[in-house]
Amino acid sequence: MKLTKILLAAVAASSLMASQVIGAETKGPVTDEIGVVMVPKGAPIFIGGYWTISGPDTALGLDQQRGAEIALDDAGGMVAGHSVRLVVEDSQCNAEGGQTAATKLASNSNIVVVVGPDCSSAGTPGGPILWKAGIPSVATSTTAPSLTAADRKPGLHGYMRTIYNDLAAGAADAEYFHGQLKCTTMATIHDGSPYAEQLVRVAERRFTELGGKVVASEAITPTDVDMKPVLTGIATAKPCVLYFPIFVAAGAQIARQVKEVKGIEGTKIIGGSAQMAPGFLEAAGDAAVGFQFTNPDASDDAYGKRYPEMVKKYEAKYGEKPIQAFHANAYDGMAVALAGIEKVAQKDDDGNTYIGRKALRDALFATKDFDGIGGPINCNEHGDCAGFKFAVYEFTNGDPATFEIGVNPKKIYP
Repeated sequence: MKLTKILLAAVAASSLMASQVIGAETKGPVTDEIGVVMVPKGAPIFIGGYWTISGPDTALGLDQQRGAEIALDDAGGMVAGHSVRLVVEDSQCNAEGGQTAATKLASNSNIVVVVGPDCSSAGTPGGPILWKAGIPSVATSTTAPSLTAADRKPGLHGYMRTIYNDLAAGAADAEYFHGQLKCTTMATIHDGSPYAEQLVRVAERRFTELGGKVVASEAITPTDVDMKPVLTGIATAKPCVLYFPIFVAAGAQIARQVKEVKGIEGTKIIGGSAQMAPGFLEAAGDAAVGFQFTNPDASDDAYGKRYPEMVKKYEAKYGEKPIQAFHANAYDGMAVALAGIEKVAQKDDDGNTYIGRKALRDALFATKDFDGIGGPINCNEHGDCAGFKFAVYEFTNGDPATFEIGVNPKKIYP
């Protein structure tokens, strides 16, 4: 039995390796440095997607999948004269899930581009797997600075995003704590994920530059339940602000248990954008009331002029208002992907379509002056394409049924 499993794993690995053999290729009218996808006349063009569609952070991924689907609807479900087939995998918002999802997508040689993922933990291993197969990624809410850093590894050279970089978000958070809250001491908690740890480090660095002092810097795991030991330790340092931009499950545990820890009553407790979800209310209950977190501004006037129309389509299609903050970024990710395909696709005399893989990657990275739902899209050479508008939100009710961005949670700054 064990030998059979080993043999099956070896066959699967060799199959995937075969699908990843890329190089200069000519098909029809197109020659490309790393390969060409031929789409027969009448056949669909395949686009991949991977988001969190299970677990406590499901709202994060489902909201983005919906945003991408609405963008497809607005394009009539077509690109370059072909229907589009969206192939979605579950990233689970972790490295293992991202690796598995990306591996499945990379094994499909018909996929020309992948939209997503939503979590930096998934994108860190997933992006290189896809690019090794010649598939560029248009990420929709992965904000870790390392993903688009100038010195990133070649495996991420096919990775871009229609979401801000946490170099901007972390600095803005620190400036709010120091300038608006008048805090000179800060404690932080991260969960070891690329998103949370890198965001915390940026905020700590900027807070220190402003003259503040980081009095405690703690780490937990996303599955930790008992937060009292770490919170008790932080309480002894008496920080002015405790900042923990982590995900729903662990964040809700902190929100609940911090009220039971002596010595921390005077500390301002502030979370991060991943906690803007009905699931946070479900997990935190009444402890969520008054809970504040930093977030990109999700009000209508912070988005592009077409955003209110998109929200109406969202409600009509799914029977509820948006359930997280990044549906607009996912809409833009799909729209940019479709525009890139339109730009590079070429046809032969028989009506077959040819898409150069490197040409598509370069077209995506060259996106400029794109009128995005989430705001203007202007990509640099490293794949950063979107700006950041800072805001602070506060939950007003612990009932998940009352979740509505702008109401519960409501924007309290600016």
